[in-house]
Amino acid sequence: MSQEATGEATYLSEETAALAERHESIRTRHDGEFAAAKALVPELGAHVREGHATVGIWTPGLVEHGVPAEAVELELLTPPADVDPGETEPRAVAFERSVVPTRRAGEVTYAAVEGAVAGTRERLGSLYQLVYDPAEAASDADPAELPGVVGDDGLATLQDPLADSVPFGAFAPAELYDRDRLDDERDDRDYFAALGSDDERVATSEDDGLPRVDPATSMVEIHPGTATERGSLGGLADFVGGIGEKARADEELTAFEETFAGYDAVQLMPVEPLTERSDAAGDWRGLARDGDAATATVARPDKVNWGYDIVVGAFGAPCPSILESGRPDELVDFIAACHTLPDPVKVVFDVALGHADDGGLRILPDRFFHGPGMYGQHLDYLDPMVRAHVLDLQRRKMDWGADGIRVDGAQDFRNYNPETDEMEHDDDFLAEMDAVTQEVAGTEYRPWLIYEDGRPWPRHDWELASTYRTLIEQHPHSFQWSPITFAHNKPAMLTFWASKWWRVREVADMGGNWITGVANHDTVRRGTQVDVPESWEGDPINRYLGDDAPEIIDRAYDNPATNALLHCLLPGVPMDFLNANARGPWGFVRDTDADWNVKVVADEHNLLDWQVREGDYDDDRFFTRLKELGFRTREQLDEFVKALATTVEPTDYDPETMCAMLEPLDPPLDLTPANLDAFADAWMRDVADFANLGHWRDAQDPERTGFARRVREFRQARPWLRESMRLPDAPDDEGPVTADADEATDRFGYRNPANGSVVYYGLRESPDGDERVLFVGNMEGAPTAVTPAALVDADLDPAAFEAALVAPGVETAGDSPAVDEAVEVANGEAVVFVAGE
Repeated sequence: MSQEATGEATYLSEETAALAERHESIRTRHDGEFAAAKALVPELGAHVREGHATVGIWTPGLVEHGVPAEAVELELLTPPADVDPGETEPRAVAFERSVVPTRRAGEVTYAAVEGAVAGTRERLGSLYQLVYDPAEAASDADPAELPGVVGDDGLATLQDPLADSVPFGAFAPAELYDRDRLDDERDDRDYFAALGSDDERVATSEDDGLPRVDPATSMVEIHPGTATERGSLGGLADFVGGIGEKARADEELTAFEETFAGYDAVQLMPVEPLTERSDAAGDWRGLARDGDAATATVARPDKVNWGYDIVVGAFGAPCPSILESGRPDELVDFIAACHTLPDPVKVVFDVALGHADDGGLRILPDRFFHGPGMYGQHLDYLDPMVRAHVLDLQRRKMDWGADGIRVDGAQDFRNYNPETDEMEHDDDFLAEMDAVTQEVAGTEYRPWLIYEDGRPWPRHDWELASTYRTLIEQHPHSFQWSPITFAHNKPAMLTFWASKWWRVREVADMGGNWITGVANHDTVRRGTQVDVPESWEGDPINRYLGDDAPEIIDRAYDNPATNALLHCLLPGVPMDFLNANARGPWGFVRDTDADWNVKVVADEHNLLDWQVREGDYDDDRFFTRLKELGFRTREQLDEFVKALATTVEPTDYDPETMCAMLEPLDPPLDLTPANLDAFADAWMRDVADFANLGHWRDAQDPERTGFARRVREFRQARPWLRESMRLPDAPDDEGPVTADADEATDRFGYRNPANGSVVYYGLRESPDGDERVLFVGNMEGAPTAVTPAALVDADLDPAAFEAALVAPGVETAGDSPAVDEAVEVANGEAVVFVAGE
């Protein structure tokens, strides 16, 4: 196609007719609307063919409102070859404009063209969208009700929900992008070619004739926007690539690099295009058309967001806010960097398709939506075309090369049942998600499947009622987030490990298919929303963890005893959070919402107490926007944001009334709703900058990071630890592994009475009986002395056990702890012994 790509696109009538004929053939061949839709939707979107390109977009609104097919055209805007799609500063760009006819088949609008430029790593390709004139399109319809976004010149535009690249955001024209070229050139093709082989580095299991990627042994969750100084997938790719170079050269890692080392999987927080504020100028604006020329003001989106505020439209494309080059290649580069490490690391995508931000209403057909929900809009999964689109968006995103998929909020996939007058879980659709296969570098495979499902959440008794096993039971190969991983757990609270014992015991009994771990994007955020009292009086904070709130929160989520418990004893797949590993700040950041930004900040009003250390606010690198607004001291900001939190509920979140209530504080900015919103925006961006781990790279303690890495390497060397424990009283009717009395080789318990310290202990035996692992850790409370062998109700040969891992700070009488001698463990300290290595 590149030889004929001139930027002057011409219509190909025969190829377009062939698209329409294929459409009708697919509809005829398949029995049932959904079966036909599943076969049809992969054909839609933009495809680079041999010598030409095709576009197919589902446009039910045009049919519903009687817009004639001949009124709709495909507009292509080809930029100059030297336009930098990574530039975040708005600038005017002149495009070569082509407009070609389309042809409609059913509810789909098709066109085939030659001459369009396909995007590559080196250059921005032709942008495309459908256009029509609402004033002339349908005499019987109200132009204001017709689909599409109407510009200043009166033309309405419709975007492609299946786009592969949206360099200027989901609300701008999509880019014609050559994904086949990227797939052919990726550096990890050998990795995919080895799937299904005997290569131990890419372990898979056979599943219905295809290889299924095996579960990881342990993994780390990463937010691309804060993980590196560059805040991009390109920055992450270079970071991982640098670790690989050191490993191949047998060079020592820095303490910061160690926060990533020792895992065999990484879960990326969502990398989908984000919503945009409806009142903002946008990153694509002012399109002015003049015959075969056009100009527009463009910029790569520079959104600050945790990743979950998606619009579903263009879900298959990478989020341009974390592509410093503006090229989707960065996502593949990161994946390839993980796959080509000496010990390959799997990549798991966090797929949030359970709902759409309200911004999706502006760019998707009305049929996508069922109505408002907790997070924006419920999608209508019962509509066959919507159902097929969502599944194909999943496939397209995963086809960038992911090994696994984490389905965010599976409990949110629901549909209304008029017979019961209730929203009911759509487990059939979740099964359809499980059935989607991937094809990368010529290899078809099934990904490792993970569900987050806390049903009956948000019902008030969800914490007691949820089993976290519903989807594992339906799909035995799948994993779910465990009860100690779910969003609302707060290990910085005193008695957390005592009161959660029943859930932790469930992990031991039946956790072989659970994701475990206390640190993730949600738990750290929830932890910082707790008030920080000034004394022990009525104080639930675990002050044994540290001397101040920042130290407490750091040690709650990066805790040697917790790490050793999860990696060296309990089953499942332990998952940590990179920001927690590095003991860097983290908060709920999203500058994409005009309606709720102020409320989000109010909910985060304790973040200063938890995350801002002594002297941080005075540092010239941090909180620059808030200082420009007049908040020169931390005390000023703290007083204002805490007062702001008290105004939300009594005013029913009315900005005018909130401003009136806050006026007596005499804050440094004029209190108007607009300024309050500007304050929230400054807060979001300053917190995101503050949380960037580039600032904390040199603040790492190598003793701490080295121990955590050794804990993870201990897990990697013993993948059998992933299986559920064989405990004496494991239930006979639950869990993938049970044990008869004579098969109960494992032990797990806590010291009783507690005597001021919650001491967990456990014993594991490998399936072949050749190795035993003994753990003892002070999970919370005062320092205490314990004799490990005396805690475990099992026959032990003390001489056979040696200390394999000793947390920093553990005090012993000799050079190394022994299982039959007393060892002093303070809060968060642990020892792991091994026999039979």
